[in-house]
Amino acid sequence: MKSTVALFGLLLALWLLASGIYDHAQLLVFGVLSCAGVALLARRMGIADEEAVPVHLVLRSLVYVPWLAKEVLLANLDVARRILGPGLPISPRIMVLHPTQRTDLCRVLYANSITLTPGTVSIEAEGGTITVHAIAEEVAEALEKGEMDRRVSVLEGDS
Repeated sequence: MKSTVALFGLLLALWLLASGIYDHAQLLVFGVLSCAGVALLARRMGIADEEAVPVHLVLRSLVYVPWLAKEVLLANLDVARRILGPGLPISPRIMVLHPTQRTDLCRVLYANSITLTPGTVSIEAEGGTITVHAIAEEVAEALEKGEMDRRVSVLEGDS
């Protein structure tokens, strides 16, 4: 039920932002009813669950998202230095990581976080492993140290 209510709130917020209608009562009522109908339909279909609407991750993501933004910025600077400065090596490497997350949702979040970080791309996530392409050996080693994996596990609920 918590996921259904959260889905309704999200849909209503998006509808209000997209429509820009705040002063016509009839249209507001139709918007609220439409959002409620979609949320109830999603619940009846069994797709408004904790994986589809991960309410439990919201508070912990307030710590993870700024950290990820900082890592993306630092990786952008590193890739730019490697491209513009001929002294820094580009030595591509493909590696296989074994994520520690318990749920598919958080493993996908980890793989997407890797891809969002410039210099690394998740090629495949299957069978409890993630195959990653890294632009340089140093980038691969930093990823193998496991800081991102640890932070996604904390986001998931592990300490």
